[in-house]
Amino acid sequence: MREIVTIQVGEFANFVGSHFWNFQDELLGLASDPESDPIFRSHNLDMDVLYRSGETLQGVATYTPRLVSVNLKGSLGTMSSRGTLYNEGSSSRSDSSTTWFGDVDTQRSEPRKRNLFLQSLYEEEQKVGKEKAKEIEDKDIVGCLDEGVECWTDFSKSHYHPQSLYELNGLWMDSQDFNNYGIGKDVFSEASRGEEICDRLRFFVEECDHIQGIKFLVDDSGGFSAVAADFLENMADEYTNVPVLLYSVRSPMSQMSPKKTVTNKLHDAISFSRLSSFCKLFTPIGLPSLTGSKASKFLNLGDEKPYRSSAVYAAALHSSTIPFRMQPTSSDSSEVSNSMDVNTLVQLLTGRGRQNIVSILDSAMPAPTLAGKQLENTLLTSLQALTPEVTEDVEDDQAVESMCILGALRSEDKEALVSEVKNAVDASYEQATTKGKPLICNLSVSRCPLPVPLPFPSIFGNLVGRKGEILSSPVSDSLFRGSLDVHSIPVATRWRSSSAVLPFLETRMGNLEKLGIQWGAMGSDVVRAWGFGREELQEMRENLSKMVSELNPQFLESSDSD
Repeated sequence: MREIVTIQVGEFANFVGSHFWNFQDELLGLASDPESDPIFRSHNLDMDVLYRSGETLQGVATYTPRLVSVNLKGSLGTMSSRGTLYNEGSSSRSDSSTTWFGDVDTQRSEPRKRNLFLQSLYEEEQKVGKEKAKEIEDKDIVGCLDEGVECWTDFSKSHYHPQSLYELNGLWMDSQDFNNYGIGKDVFSEASRGEEICDRLRFFVEECDHIQGIKFLVDDSGGFSAVAADFLENMADEYTNVPVLLYSVRSPMSQMSPKKTVTNKLHDAISFSRLSSFCKLFTPIGLPSLTGSKASKFLNLGDEKPYRSSAVYAAALHSSTIPFRMQPTSSDSSEVSNSMDVNTLVQLLTGRGRQNIVSILDSAMPAPTLAGKQLENTLLTSLQALTPEVTEDVEDDQAVESMCILGALRSEDKEALVSEVKNAVDASYEQATTKGKPLICNLSVSRCPLPVPLPFPSIFGNLVGRKGEILSSPVSDSLFRGSLDVHSIPVATRWRSSSAVLPFLETRMGNLEKLGIQWGAMGSDVVRAWGFGREELQEMRENLSKMVSELNPQFLESSDSD
């Protein structure tokens, strides 16, 4: 067994995670459905990598994500923090109010009602759903979600273990107010929260036979960055040999301000410095605007709705981690090719003379069909960097790339074979003459596309067909097509270790130096209030300098000459 434990910390991280687990739930359902496409029934993916088997006190078998989710109190909407499968009483520690003997003022709000989607799940489980009304209900459900999602549980179709969902007890705050590193700095260590969170992680890790890694998603746009940093520091001490893949995710909504303040800039610098020091691979995800990017070529994305943007990032997360759960097969397999574990990917991207732990993640959804003369270029040119502040078309002959392609189509209605995908990728790199070919190009392929579950947002344009194929003419007048129109999507993702990430690093290093360290710096009061001394900041700056010099040796030379 090669288990992976997933951690989701913060509001947007849980939005991304909710879509991710919906994809997995859909795969499980399609694999057991005798009427589904055979490509889903023989996907050769080991779902036990992400899931654990168990049973309730009543002896009912369960299959739940190996997940620890952390968020603010009250963030679960209509879902109980104990999940939906187990009817046990809460074992979490009581709020501090139970030890208070003075007057208590109780403020109670009306419980939230289930939306149409959650009602339909409940009715289905109660076996009272009516098949005749299913199509109408599905249309109503899709419309309800597109208009009314408020929290990540509103569209989650997965069941969760009682140890999975953790709310930060005693911290009643809107996510908009939990908006910088200093606010979250002591949250993990206070009120036994850190101990409780670590106990939940320990529950999942200790039952693993051979854990291959931890996949950690954090919404690093505010106070959750500090919570995650303290959590990661604790993990580094306890799980020394377990590699951590860290995804820092941000919604376009958290980046809407036209001009970053001194506090914002210092938050970005300190957040990155702290988080990156406790992981094997750090992947920033979150463009200031998806709507204005190449990702929106065939999609209709609203930056103001986390429900939509998180779906794009979750699809990339699903695709990029598929090699970790591919069943080992022979080299001539017709379904999947080139499985790898977390440690192999880390060594590939960080171990070729550069100790660069910051990777870029690119994605194409839907990936282009491999047909006609277009195959030589569109596979690479269609990829959109989901990592912010990177240089386009940089020449770096020391770059390392690892690509994963799911469900590629040979033409509008024909699935491509693994060998055809390999040939197309080779041709793409050979024809990409605008920049040097990377030092290493790794490729993993699965014929199983990304399934589109019912609660997926209606983001597909009218040039996207039922199997995610790119059509030559619009299929309808509607600009917003969803899961009732598009059933699966081919997806391509690419990890890159490249000097293209230099602007991201240099901006944070420069802001830390200019705003936090220099004598009389504008942000000196801010970092002091956050509890950071000058020596600690200088150590952070030195670590950032090493990262920059790994990718740009000239930087080290110029620093020495200064």
